[in-house]
Amino acid sequence: MTRQMHPPAIRIMHWLNALAMLVMVTSGWKIYEDEPLFGTVRFPDAITLGGEAQGALQWHYAGMWLMVANGLAYVAYGLATGRFRRLLLPIRPGELLATLRDALRLRLGHDDLTRYNPVQKAMYVGVLAIGFVQVISGLAIWKPVQFAELTLLFGDFQGARIAHFVGMMAIVLFVFVHATLALIVPQTLRAMLTGNPGGSR
Repeated sequence: MTRQMHPPAIRIMHWLNALAMLVMVTSGWKIYEDEPLFGTVRFPDAITLGGEAQGALQWHYAGMWLMVANGLAYVAYGLATGRFRRLLLPIRPGELLATLRDALRLRLGHDDLTRYNPVQKAMYVGVLAIGFVQVISGLAIWKPVQFAELTLLFGDFQGARIAHFVGMMAIVLFVFVHATLALIVPQTLRAMLTGNPGGSR
């Protein structure tokens, strides 16, 4: 039996993570609106979740627990099955730069969708690292006294808020690029729905 590019467990975790991120980002925008960090950056109610700030906090916590549980399961699965090593490593700087140049010139090949190119590898490893920082900065914001050591990693409470905001924007950018590429190369979306780029189960 041919190994699927995305086994059922990965596909379930992918879509659960998409749901958790949607909840956390949109509720986070509403929480941000209660005490903006940057006066020129505002988020209209139409794209936020939670109604008032307190409701947004409850949604944010719900999304947080789903994302943490799902994230731990994803990392455990990736390490236990060797998926991370097989798909995300190695990342060679020379190959990364060459692939990035091809991508910027719109000359990136899509011959083998079952293998990630260096840019994809770097993006996925990068978003995993950003997710880790989001958890740490989120804990520092949530309980700045109880997690004082974590807060100090960012300088102070406001530093943790800034790091959390920048991380959120990086994740939104990743999702935008990820979704755009899935629309440009629809076989990748099919793979996350059926397991393989060709649509076979």
